[in-house]
Amino acid sequence: MAKTLDMDTQQLEILARIVRAEEKVQLRLFRVSRLLNEAQIPYAIIGGHAVAAWVATKDESLVRATRDVDVLVKPEDIARIREVLEADGFIYRHVAEMDIFLDDSDAKVGDAVHLIFSGRKVRPDHVLPAPDVDNSGIGEDFSVIPLESLVRTKLVAWRRKDQVHLLDLLGAGVIDASWTHRFQEPLCGRLQELIDNPE
Repeated sequence: MAKTLDMDTQQLEILARIVRAEEKVQLRLFRVSRLLNEAQIPYAIIGGHAVAAWVATKDESLVRATRDVDVLVKPEDIARIREVLEADGFIYRHVAEMDIFLDDSDAKVGDAVHLIFSGRKVRPDHVLPAPDVDNSGIGEDFSVIPLESLVRTKLVAWRRKDQVHLLDLLGAGVIDASWTHRFQEPLCGRLQELIDNPE
């Protein structure tokens, strides 16, 4: 009986850690969004959180947790963004060609706010630059990148996690096979590849 109780306690502790980790990411997302909204700095949430927001419009049960917070901003706003976020306690770092903000001095690079600059390539080998910061189709507490721009960024990046995110959007019915016609090569071919071979 004691072993069962210990195992249950351990499981509860693990679950509590998972919940705390997810809450910490959500708090970071809402914190940075609030600061940018209050400062009236144009931005859009991009990356895994944007995928989650769009998937949730169709099926909340399919939403996948994500660790970092990616924010699309205009490059000319970087000084103002630093001023606003650092005033609230965020710590700025330039790491591996990325501009990031950490919650505090003990935070890890993976647990950060990553800035993506509109009109610039995230990586030199990308076929297209990041999209413009424009009006969001969804988002009350935070602005989310429009769906077509989001899909394009995932097709451009084309890492395994980007492919998984695209499969999430396809699986939830947010996008479908007709979307291949919205893009030119190599992007339309990449999307077709996922549609033909979802596994």
